[in-house]
Amino acid sequence: MSHFLAELIGTMILIILGDGVVAGVVLNKSKAQNAGWVVITFGWGLAVMVAAYCVGHYSGAYLNPAVTVGFAMAGKLPWAEVPSMISAQMIGAFLGAVVVWLHYLPHWKETDDPEAKLGVFSTIPAIRHTWSNLLSEMIGTFVLVLALLAFGAKGVVFADGLQTLVVALLIVSIGMSLGGTTGYAINPARDLGPRIAHALLPIPGKGSSDWGYAWIPVVGPLVGGVLASWVYLQLFH
Repeated sequence: MSHFLAELIGTMILIILGDGVVAGVVLNKSKAQNAGWVVITFGWGLAVMVAAYCVGHYSGAYLNPAVTVGFAMAGKLPWAEVPSMISAQMIGAFLGAVVVWLHYLPHWKETDDPEAKLGVFSTIPAIRHTWSNLLSEMIGTFVLVLALLAFGAKGVVFADGLQTLVVALLIVSIGMSLGGTTGYAINPARDLGPRIAHALLPIPGKGSSDWGYAWIPVVGPLVGGVLASWVYLQLFH
């Protein structure tokens, strides 16, 4: 399997399970409705784990443009592969969101709140404050990328397959500790691909796709990933 196809499939699986758990919690008449933030954070962590186990041995399972750029800056991924991998991640995220829409098809009409519907696809800040929201996404992604790079630093050894489980727990930790401000996109493809799907799909009463906010979960994670790579090169390399 090519790196492109692996990243596409892996990101699609990530979004099916990640956006899927949000849909289950927020959409009306779902059996998981109101299960809460802890379920969402664990659902996203498990989504990362499943996707990484599926495609990690083919592409490394970056599944995130901020991670992809951060690893390229740290010299752990050829820059020539970055454009195709990010393209694959964006396409996979879009397709994953379409699958979630299909899976919960009757529930969109039963849900009146347009913000809840958008929240299935994309992140929404708890308090809308541009620079604070941007900083939250930068910090969350900084922790993610720095930890991922540190896991591969000299002397750090995991038993076969264990590192992927640890990464899943890292995602849960970031969600629980830092996700309450913006919903912790920490991944431009995870937010932008499904947001485009939200804009295009015939979702009853869906409201705005909130394009005025959409740049924050793209720029914030990319900046956070770059800063994490710089710190890694200074302190860990």
